[in-house]
Amino acid sequence: MFLGTHHPRLDDKGRLFLPAKYREELAEGLVITKGQERCLYVFPVEEFQRITEALRTAPVTAKAVRDYSRVLFASASDEFADKQGRVTIPQALREYARLQRDCVVIGANTRLEIWDAQAWDAYLADQEQAFADLSEEVLPGIL
Repeated sequence: MFLGTHHPRLDDKGRLFLPAKYREELAEGLVITKGQERCLYVFPVEEFQRITEALRTAPVTAKAVRDYSRVLFASASDEFADKQGRVTIPQALREYARLQRDCVVIGANTRLEIWDAQAWDAYLADQEQAFADLSEEVLPGIL
């Protein structure tokens, strides 16, 4: 499970330091792909394989499945962290997420998300009230 918020910087070669606490779980490789709201999703290989299997069994006749699968897989890049714990973010994905030097990496349960720092701050500001309002709807009777 991935938790927390981290503030790494993108270097001039498009590399980002992975938070140290996640490196072991991502040591076997990771997949970076487009996420919603112009962030990037980072999955451990095993989790991405689970998603792949779920989409493999989904009906290819469903347009939404085809559309989602095309974007997800066409933008996906399998990567490995180097010995210093840096991972290269492909240029096309950096452009999609509008990543500048200052980034935010958040834990989002089974994945990490990489955001441009300003985009994350704006998103979080927009979502604060919704987060408070939705707790009963999302987790009825739990929180």
